[in-house]
Amino acid sequence: MGKCQVCGENSPLISGNLGVCLKCIRKKPKKALEITRDVHAKSRAVYGLPSEPPKDEGGLPCGVCANNCVIGAGGSGFCGLVWNVGGRLVRFGGTAEQGVLEWYYDGLPTNCVSWWFCPGCTGSGYPKYAYKPEPEYGYYNLAVFYGACSYDCLFCQNWHYRNLSAKHKPVLSAEALAQKAFDKRVSCICYFGGDPSPQMPHSLETSRIALEKAEAEKRIMRVCWETNGYMNQKMAEKAAELALKSGGNIKFDLKAWSEPLAIALCGVSNKPALENFQLLGEKFYAKRPELPVLTASTLLVPGYVDAEEVEKIAQFISQISPEIPYTLLAFYPCYVMNDLPTTSRKQAVECQQAAQKHLKNVRIGNIHLLS
Repeated sequence: MGKCQVCGENSPLISGNLGVCLKCIRKKPKKALEITRDVHAKSRAVYGLPSEPPKDEGGLPCGVCANNCVIGAGGSGFCGLVWNVGGRLVRFGGTAEQGVLEWYYDGLPTNCVSWWFCPGCTGSGYPKYAYKPEPEYGYYNLAVFYGACSYDCLFCQNWHYRNLSAKHKPVLSAEALAQKAFDKRVSCICYFGGDPSPQMPHSLETSRIALEKAEAEKRIMRVCWETNGYMNQKMAEKAAELALKSGGNIKFDLKAWSEPLAIALCGVSNKPALENFQLLGEKFYAKRPELPVLTASTLLVPGYVDAEEVEKIAQFISQISPEIPYTLLAFYPCYVMNDLPTTSRKQAVECQQAAQKHLKNVRIGNIHLLS
């Protein structure tokens, strides 16, 4: 049972750790965000991360992600990988030479969010983009878990990436990572995390090397990104080009529609992510509609991400194309917001019905978690 520090309401659908309810975030955002801002600052201080994206006067601009950090002397960017050392930017990760990440081989078919139309999991796009007209049993996905993020989601279900950000390791070059995909049993690469957005130069260079090798050997090699969509726009477009060419896709995790709610839950505005989604959708989706190059998902956080949020996201997506796949994911208690229940079946169905008013392909994911 959590209590809202603004209105005083008590409810099992209010995170006492967050300290505010959805109604106050929407109706009294100034007061609510003062409280949530402090929660973000305290949780990030544990890992030595700045409380907000820095905008230091006289600092150096980073430019890799949409936070557009301006970093003062001795300070770091929001992701914790970029520092101003003696008046120059030093990148401890996210370059072609070094990415802060972990990797592993994930047997196909995988449990990725896009599995229901992915060539490796369904055979869609066979024979151009898939080895089989069915799931690619016997093949592998090179799963790349990046150890930094451009968001600070208080419900993060991969929150341990912060340990990698703080230590700036393990580190692997784009060349060395691409070599992991040279095994002929690897038919796809998926970048996730954390999030790829603070380390896009690394993922783009890895993809370039791997795709050139695959093309020379006349092999299938799909590249995919699972991301919050908060990268530099030019890098987002380059990723979309590579996904389109290879038979892969880019999955945006659209956390919320309301900007105050996004800031309360994730620490930063959601506007750049929505702008990137629209940009890629309008420029690339129609080029390969039979095998979607763009998809979206939303985590159904009980008490916060409700049917109203989901319907507005779905309406936004439908303006690009009502065919774009949209996955609704069940939440389980984690990280700071570990005092909420798992997503109920009732909430999931309500959100699915709201999304289906605007979109043709809406699926509830990880059903086994629903209460």
